Amino acid sequence: MDQNMITLLMALIALLISFFCFYQVNQLRKTKAANTEQDSFNTRPLQLQAYERLVLLAERIAIPNLVSRVNQPGLSVREMQLLLLESIRQEYDYNATQQIYVSPVAWEAITNLKDQNMLIINQVSATLPPEATATDLNRQLLDFVITQKKGALHSIVLEAINFEARKIVK
Repeated sequence: MDQNMITLLMALIALLISFFCFYQVNQLRKTKAANTEQDSFNTRPLQLQAYERLVLLAERIAIPNLVSRVNQPGLSVREMQLLLLESIRQEYDYNATQQIYVSPVAWEAITNLKDQNMLIINQVSATLPPEATATDLNRQLLDFVITQKKGALHSIVLEAINFEARKIVK
């Protein structure tokens, strides 16, 4: 082979190597950009916010907090019962989307708390005479929560939510 042919072959090899290196660097940049976009959509903050919302929901539907927030002394027992139940439903429905970001255990705990509190309200109001007032119902509900172990579900649910949230933080 003559000298010009060797030079031409070396130039061609250098050009191919340069093209290959350029291609690899370009692919690496694209991969890095894609990974950066994925990392920027980290669900951890959304999950923690969802757990915060569940804690707030649990607090808002806890019977003592619910009674003090929606208390209207001029109502009858049945009207107060309906108001309490509607408040729980609204709070629960408003936060239903949070189940996307939390564990099934945490969402089930919230659902159980909602169901249990609605059951307690219905059972306590059923024991009162039709002429009873909202104040009578509220007093009976608070007495029930203080004296019954079923009323402690609120604390258990908060512990479960906190436990689940701590797993996200680690």
